[in-house]
Amino acid sequence: MTAGGNARHARRNEILKELGLTPLWRTRAASTPGTSQPSELPQERQPVPVPLASPEMRSESGEQICSHLASDVLKDRQVKISEMNWGELETSIAGCTACGLYQSRTRTVSGVGDQNADWLYIGEGPGAQEDLIGEPFVGQAGKLLDNMLTAIDLKRGRRVFITNIVKCRPPANREPLPEEAQCCQPYLARQIELIKPKLIIALGKVAAQNLLGTDASLGSLRGRLHQHSGIPVIVTYHPAYLLRTLPAKAKAWEDLCFARSTMETLLQSGN
Repeated sequence: MTAGGNARHARRNEILKELGLTPLWRTRAASTPGTSQPSELPQERQPVPVPLASPEMRSESGEQICSHLASDVLKDRQVKISEMNWGELETSIAGCTACGLYQSRTRTVSGVGDQNADWLYIGEGPGAQEDLIGEPFVGQAGKLLDNMLTAIDLKRGRRVFITNIVKCRPPANREPLPEEAQCCQPYLARQIELIKPKLIIALGKVAAQNLLGTDASLGSLRGRLHQHSGIPVIVTYHPAYLLRTLPAKAKAWEDLCFARSTMETLLQSGN
């Protein structure tokens, strides 16, 4: 193995160790790593907080609108969102009162990363730390996601955009309700239109079911290529689930390898 190959091997072993994939996963006929030091894993970030949603940006009544507005009014809202640029979209998300989640949020969490990304990672919704900071996937789940990205030579903010099905934290970190996801759907749809990703990675059951319009289990959706708005979708586990279920990390590594090979094929075909 060349010096460069030794360095990559050592770096990969360090990442797999962090993911908890050793000794569950080993390379075949692995050579002894060289003396090169492995690359450092992602460090704690200090994200720039997004502004709090101001009271004047909310509806005067503060009512939940998606559950009772007429279909033509909802359609008008969708059309307006579909024509927004990035700045307008961020402002609209920050002031959104379309469902009851706005009442308990601290900050909206619209997304983070490269706005022209090839890779789009979508989770279910912000947690407590994300709600405080205004950035998706921070804390332990965020660290694991960063390590998963590093394992396939990606990095947060470089060719990658990260967001969620809903942009406000559900109380007590519960799963988003269908009507809450429906209210946020125009925002996610516009993000996808603006980013134009080559590949979408659905992180967890909630993201997968909402993107694919199915109630199928996550296990049955893994390992296959799906489509959302003409864009390939790969389903894998949510990092928070992997923190609780260590054996699933080996399956997550299979999904990462599948995603990487799919992207290589897409790039080679010019898609």
